[in-house]
Amino acid sequence: MSGAMERIDVPPAGPMDLPLSLLEMGCSGRFELITHPMPGQPLPPQSTLPHGLPPTSLNLETEVEKQFLRDPAWLPIHDTDFAFQKFLKVSQRNVSVDSLLNCAPSPLHSGLSVVRDPTTGMLLDFTEVLLENTGLSAKNSLSLQRQPGPPSESIRGSNTNYPFRPGGMEELTLDQIKKKSELEEEIDFENDLLRVPPGLKAGMDFTDKDAKVAKAEVNLMSLLSSMDKTDLQPEEEEKEESKEKKEAPKLPRTNSLEDLGIKDAVSSSSPAEKGKDEKSKPKENPEENKKWAIPVNITSPCEDFYKRIPNPAFKWPFELDVFQKQAVLRLEAHDSVFVAAHTSAGKTVVAEYAIALSQKHMTRTIYTSPIKALSNQKFRDFKNTFGDVGLLTGDVQLSPESSCLIMTTEILRSMLYNGSEVIRDLEWVIFDEVHYINDAERGVVWEEVLIMLPDHVSIILLSATVPNALEFSEWIGRIKKRHIYVISTMKRPVPLEHHLYTGNSTKTQKEMFLLVDAAGNFLTKGYYAAVDAKKERTSKHAQSFGTKNTSQNTSSSQDRAVWLTLLHFLSQRQQTPVVAFTFSRTRCDENARSLDSMDMTTSIEKAEIHSFFQKSLSRLRGGDRQLPQILVMRDLLKRGIAVHHSGILPILKEVIEMLFSRGLVKVLFATETFAMGVNMPARTVVFDSIRKHDGTGFRNLLPGEYIQMAGRAGRRGLDATGTVIILCKAGVHEMADLHVMMLGKPTILHSQFRLTYTMILNLLRVEALRVTDMMRRSFSESHRDTQAHEKKISQLKQTLSSLPPLDTDGQLSDMLPYYHTITELRTTTEALQRAILESVNGLKALSVGRVIVINNKQHLNALGVILQVSNDSLNRTFTALIICEKGNEEKDGQGNDIATFPHLYNTALFIPEGPCSHTVQKLKLQEVTAITVKTLKVIPDRIIDNYNKRQQPRFKHDPPGQAISTATQELLRLAEANPGGMATLDPVNDLQLKSVDVVEGSMRCRVLQDSLREFSCIHSPTFAEQFARVQERMSVQEELDRLLFLVSDQSLTLLPEYHQRIKVLQSLQYIDSSGAVQLKGRVACQISSHELLLTELLFENVLSPLAPEESAALLSCLVFTQNTQVEPHITNTLQEGIDKVLSVAKRIGELQRECEIPQTAEEFVGQFKFGLTEVVYCWARGMPFAEIAQLTDVQEGTVVRCIQRLDEVLKEVRQAARIVGDSVLGSKMEKASLSIRRDIVFTASLYTH
Repeated sequence: MSGAMERIDVPPAGPMDLPLSLLEMGCSGRFELITHPMPGQPLPPQSTLPHGLPPTSLNLETEVEKQFLRDPAWLPIHDTDFAFQKFLKVSQRNVSVDSLLNCAPSPLHSGLSVVRDPTTGMLLDFTEVLLENTGLSAKNSLSLQRQPGPPSESIRGSNTNYPFRPGGMEELTLDQIKKKSELEEEIDFENDLLRVPPGLKAGMDFTDKDAKVAKAEVNLMSLLSSMDKTDLQPEEEEKEESKEKKEAPKLPRTNSLEDLGIKDAVSSSSPAEKGKDEKSKPKENPEENKKWAIPVNITSPCEDFYKRIPNPAFKWPFELDVFQKQAVLRLEAHDSVFVAAHTSAGKTVVAEYAIALSQKHMTRTIYTSPIKALSNQKFRDFKNTFGDVGLLTGDVQLSPESSCLIMTTEILRSMLYNGSEVIRDLEWVIFDEVHYINDAERGVVWEEVLIMLPDHVSIILLSATVPNALEFSEWIGRIKKRHIYVISTMKRPVPLEHHLYTGNSTKTQKEMFLLVDAAGNFLTKGYYAAVDAKKERTSKHAQSFGTKNTSQNTSSSQDRAVWLTLLHFLSQRQQTPVVAFTFSRTRCDENARSLDSMDMTTSIEKAEIHSFFQKSLSRLRGGDRQLPQILVMRDLLKRGIAVHHSGILPILKEVIEMLFSRGLVKVLFATETFAMGVNMPARTVVFDSIRKHDGTGFRNLLPGEYIQMAGRAGRRGLDATGTVIILCKAGVHEMADLHVMMLGKPTILHSQFRLTYTMILNLLRVEALRVTDMMRRSFSESHRDTQAHEKKISQLKQTLSSLPPLDTDGQLSDMLPYYHTITELRTTTEALQRAILESVNGLKALSVGRVIVINNKQHLNALGVILQVSNDSLNRTFTALIICEKGNEEKDGQGNDIATFPHLYNTALFIPEGPCSHTVQKLKLQEVTAITVKTLKVIPDRIIDNYNKRQQPRFKHDPPGQAISTATQELLRLAEANPGGMATLDPVNDLQLKSVDVVEGSMRCRVLQDSLREFSCIHSPTFAEQFARVQERMSVQEELDRLLFLVSDQSLTLLPEYHQRIKVLQSLQYIDSSGAVQLKGRVACQISSHELLLTELLFENVLSPLAPEESAALLSCLVFTQNTQVEPHITNTLQEGIDKVLSVAKRIGELQRECEIPQTAEEFVGQFKFGLTEVVYCWARGMPFAEIAQLTDVQEGTVVRCIQRLDEVLKEVRQAARIVGDSVLGSKMEKASLSIRRDIVFTASLYTH
């Protein structure tokens, strides 16, 4: 430094010099004038840094300039050669090819370990220890032992990473490894060795020559036993010990603790039970018949809670309920739980405890929720409670290194597929609102996440009350191989009372009728009172129709009267705040607007609302604060009224939610989403109607939906009961409908599992995971109890091996073909009979008096006549009079065993050898083998009565009645007249059954029957016995095959669709013929929805001719789902882009059709709606929001939500472009993304501040 800054010598101050000096402030280059310098000090510039400037690092650019450009020696005018030589020295480099081959250093395979003195702990030595699994990395292993990836990928992972091994998916077992493929063969290193290598004359001699000289080896076992002998001279104490040891019970040797039942012993509560368990099933493995879901009893109070958890991880200011205590106990034991309870019951306690536990254990918790608004709210709540909380949603990432992360389920799914490092530290995953798994669109994401979670993660599921919680938990337990404790409570902390309201004017405003009381009893009295009240005011014309009014819809003026009356009544009774659920957005807005005369707030409240409103919207730009929606809402809010639905701007929604939870919004008109996502209880809930449109048509609310919404009534700690009111505007609803809705069972959890291309590609990326594994573990396949099947399979295999061998020589050589022919004939005949029974003509033919041929254990080709036909169409039975030998009347008569089916090839009718007797029996359809052309006149009642009478002991020897003997004689005469068989009704020609199945079946039957006569085995004397053996063997074999099929992947319901989707992916070249993922497939993995279309657009360069704002506008078709009436005005290039997108979509749709995926090309193309292209285009070009809202009939909130989701799509496309290496497209997406991320659309959520 000194060389650069020589000190300037200033001459001493003369009498003329002003006593001024400069003081340099710091090193920023600011100076101050000092007018009175210290006496006796010289006057150079003084500095606040006593030692001058701190040394700085050299600026490379100036150094280079100085050395190469400003140095005269470098730019000599005279000595050019010298300069050139000098330049060469700088520019000439040794070529080093190796530097191009950059290999990451291979991981160290050993480490150092310290040897310490056991007593003092002094270091004695270092030894080298070999490390295992050093070659594992995120790119080649599912193991948690693998090395962490680069820090930049630690949160989201990377789409080239392997996921961690999902819990419950086993590694390859030894048996599977032992199974050889066709290419492998065993080599026996003793015998049959090849001696001469190809191409050589001589070879090796491998025979044992000198083996015999070797000494007898020392046998290890004998050594050990001799050691034992030498050791047995113990001192006295040892003897006693060994005695004790001998008395210790011998435990059978097994491979794992679980086999010993040690686990069970620990978990069972009392020693008595333990003993009982062990005695009752000593042999069986406790593993085999385990129930995975364990219901927890929450009826008895949990007394020893504080004893068992003396210092809990988290304390609440209130006493916990029993169900909460039970859940906390389970969490302390690190078990997974499923908590099903009503919304306000306090499930959050369970989540809070898990978060506290993970903070105590220094691990992480992920809290996932289905709805973004809910995530934001939870973020605020947990942030206030715990502080160390992060948020990851599609567009926000706040402190991702926190111990508790809140995210949407989709993000957790991509983290699991991409092997994020967060998963290593994960202890709990909390799934909130699990009943959302019923959502057709997104339910599959839950299942994927549950299946993909690794073993070390425990699961907490919080759900509204569902009827099949046990079944659902059993499924999770089975795929994860761990117990799930199910805690469900039906108790409401604040009970509900349901009313009907029929008032519509000041006179009738008190007409509120209690329908279901707090105890849950349905009061019909209240219902009829409401009907009467309504009747009094309806006109004479409507009275004749009873309760139903002719129209369901009411005019807005009527509506307004009802609402004004009701709200007046409620505010008088201090029943506010009120949530009014209305199932249409326009209706919400209309209702709120119609209350222009209502004012429900005091002046103090008005001031509070005003200041909060202004403060919250202060982040918006001036123009955005004047949006019509905001102005309208401001006036409504001042009077205590608000609207909440998807069309409202997100920031307004949040303002409304916050004001509502403070009790400043007295009436909130909301749609169903308010009940789904937001935990905001009110005092009263009002249902504007109980019918809603679900996308296909209008229907009544389901009990689950009703309970979810009604459950918002009643605030814990504030209200004794919650009030639910149903408006009867047009007329009183049907009692049955109301009863079902209020007291019915909520919807059960249904699997919405379906295959998506992303899922298939993500799993194909990793060899160790198969898509079929995912399918087999889905909830839709949960009925497959593979464990039970496997057990049965091994039993059947044993049975098979123990059966006697078949005798198949001589006459019996065609035994097996005979068996197969017979089986086919039987199934074909049964199918035919079923067809006959289901047809009108068939039933006519099988009516009273018809003569039929009967075959069963007792009768062989015996004739009978039908007396009665039962009414139930499922298993019809026929009562018939049958002729038989004397002495063979009873059911258990030992006749021919039908097992050999002689009647199939022998049509000779039965003719009794001795006197002819008869019996009356109920026959199944299978026993009726032919319907003859004959009918008899019979008197069924008389025959049956007479027969029944003669079954009693005292009438046993009476002669049969006249009716019976006539019928018997007739049958005998028919049999004797046609000994070779009677003419039967042909199903095709006589019964006129012309369906393809029947025609083919009857032809097949004839062919099979003719072929039966050719077999030689039926003439063998031991035929019956041998046939029984074949049959027994084959039935075991068939059952075994059936079970093997059920266990195999072939029986998966989605398997055909999986093959179809693979076909689509192959023909689009996302994967090659062996299933390896190609570049296109890698790109598609990045994209969460509409992956095929987006990838195709990328690879066909559809986006390259467009400007950034145009490409954003074009991609809006992927996120916009509503229909609009407004035709957008757009540029020509954009129109061309749209046409291209549609043609690509059409091509994909047609390809899917060809590969037999059940979705028409029109449906596929129809998903993409271009209604918002103009709006997005103008927005990206910087038009203010107020003008944009004018361009379309779509509501503001929907537009904002759409643009937000569009931003996520743009990010995905940018990622994809990076993979392909298209940097131009990448930067274009970046620009597009920046151009739409502005103003009101991307104002940060109020909850995250």
